[in-house]
Amino acid sequence: MEKIIINQYKRPRLASPVLIGGLPGIGNVGKIAAEYLVEKLKMEKFADIYSQYLPPQVFIDDTGVVKLVRNTLYYKKLKGRSDLLVLVGDFQGTTQEGQYEMSYQILELARKLEVSMVYTLGGYSTGKIVEIPRVLGAVTDESLVKALTDSGVVFPKGEPGGGIVGSAGVMLGLGKELFSMQGACLMGETSGYFADPKGAKEVVKILVNLLSLEVDLSDLEERSKQIEQITEKMQEDVQGKVTQKDDLGYFG
Repeated sequence: MEKIIINQYKRPRLASPVLIGGLPGIGNVGKIAAEYLVEKLKMEKFADIYSQYLPPQVFIDDTGVVKLVRNTLYYKKLKGRSDLLVLVGDFQGTTQEGQYEMSYQILELARKLEVSMVYTLGGYSTGKIVEIPRVLGAVTDESLVKALTDSGVVFPKGEPGGGIVGSAGVMLGLGKELFSMQGACLMGETSGYFADPKGAKEVVKILVNLLSLEVDLSDLEERSKQIEQITEKMQEDVQGKVTQKDDLGYFG
């Protein structure tokens, strides 16, 4: 078996397509955002990517049928604008070699489809609950900063410290150095403690603005409210335990 196998079901003719990559990561922000776009834009699948670099497992659906883990590419033709490609997946590559090889193969396919721009999506961990998440940016060329800033992306000095780890960073780096592709990474703030639709919603809002898309955000907003209710309950429980502890200390 080859280490990476791409099953391409269609060969769509696309006009200067933009590639968006959203694989699992911190808070699953990128994955949630990318899958939301696929769902709401009713995108068509055209390729599955199987690899030895992904975990050796299958998923089992409600009927007991198994599915090998994979990454998947979807496309959408948009009249009068750049067409859209979206990469989603069950996992990222589990090794350094896997991260590079899978990213390279995806970019090679993107080059054949004449991709004009790459956006990678991810989460930026704050370690605490964020009421209104920011979307941090990183770009392959300084000329891209203004358009992103005008759309609400922030570029704070020193953040993210240590750079961008995983496919969101590797795809940008390889795209710039080996494929001469422009790109940007959009990172939604998240506590990092759980799958976070709040950070994902802010990332989708930026993309909708940048790419002039029409996407209903109401489902993400509802999921964000549910997360807010859960975190509020968690904070109340923690505060209650602290208060109870103080009371016991007083009587001790």
